[in-house]
Amino acid sequence: MVGTMTATLGENVRRYRRRAGYSQEQLAEAAELSLGTIRKVEQGGTLRMESLHAIARALGVRTSALLAADAPEPVRSDDPNRLHLIELRKALTPPVGLSARLPEPGEEPSLPALRRTVLDGAKLYHADRYQSVALLLPDLLRGTDRAVEYYAEGEERASALVTRAEAYQVAGRFLTQTRHYDLAYQALAGAIADARAAEDTLSAASGVVGLCWLLLRQGRLDDAETLAMTTAEAIEPKMSTATPEQLAVWGWLALRGAAGAVRNNRPREAQAHLRMATAAAAAVGVERTDYHRHGITFGPVTVAMKSVEDAMISGDSRTALRRAEEGPLSAKGRRKAGQPSGDNWNRHRLDVGYAYVNLGDHQSGMDELKQVRAVSPEWLRHQAMARDVMRGILHKRKRTLTADMREMATYLDVAG
Repeated sequence: MVGTMTATLGENVRRYRRRAGYSQEQLAEAAELSLGTIRKVEQGGTLRMESLHAIARALGVRTSALLAADAPEPVRSDDPNRLHLIELRKALTPPVGLSARLPEPGEEPSLPALRRTVLDGAKLYHADRYQSVALLLPDLLRGTDRAVEYYAEGEERASALVTRAEAYQVAGRFLTQTRHYDLAYQALAGAIADARAAEDTLSAASGVVGLCWLLLRQGRLDDAETLAMTTAEAIEPKMSTATPEQLAVWGWLALRGAAGAVRNNRPREAQAHLRMATAAAAAVGVERTDYHRHGITFGPVTVAMKSVEDAMISGDSRTALRRAEEGPLSAKGRRKAGQPSGDNWNRHRLDVGYAYVNLGDHQSGMDELKQVRAVSPEWLRHQAMARDVMRGILHKRKRTLTADMREMATYLDVAG
């Protein structure tokens, strides 16, 4: 969902609607949305990205043209996670004064131990164990800081920088997932800077993959697509000699570019970027979930899941459900291509659940929520998509809610 809409967004929709010669009713018809949705956005309400994309498509403009900078909404209350993440915040944003921070005395850091801890953090993140990630990261980041300060030159210096870059990547992805975007940006920018200083291009490009996801979350669609594709061009591998890791990072950059383009009403560009990702996945051959050094899991199933997500963004629930049952995503296809990471699979099943709800099959949508909750209850609470699926059930179901539906609404804190 795009957050609380400012008056500027409503004004932009109204301005482009009038320029196209549409009434609100005509725009609703052209975008295949309800009249209430058009009135809501023009009055400053909230919308899902798919709905905003449909409006842009009907008006013949990029989605980013409707998103404009404006004064922020007034703060109603403190972030409930502010105190929970204070140690991580302190590690990422230490106090800065007039004097340079001196290295702390101590024994030589163990880079192999730090790298093992980074790997543990990445595995915990992909297993959706967010509380464990939050507890692990502060000491890990301080440890990598000490290593960078300790080693002034040589191979150890480069190794320390890359290790800190990888720790920053775990932190950046975790903070993006939990919607602490400013802290996430700081972590990911630090990851890219450290990797570049160590001349590790692949690690830097992996940091860009994470940063593009953050930009997408912020609605910076042009920036996300441009950054992803310029970086992909810079690291484009030779298919016959590329390592699986090179293909995975390059393929994910193409997926980020496709995600930005499809959200920005650029379907041809999105298809071209998706073809790049498909070629990378074909070269990898099977789903690989062992790229924790770069925070990357990739393969044919991952690309197929993203094609379902793109169909949902385009408002085509029937195509999304068809794609979710064919090729690499079919049971036979996954037996052949392998299983994706748990977090990516769960996100995909929420897309499937939302498609069911859009087509009036509320029980199937509910079944998807229940299955995801059974395997990743902590992760589910952080997903705006899960709440959107639940809201769709509450709004569209005509019959009395089942006990399971009422309990899930309470679990996700959705009132209707």
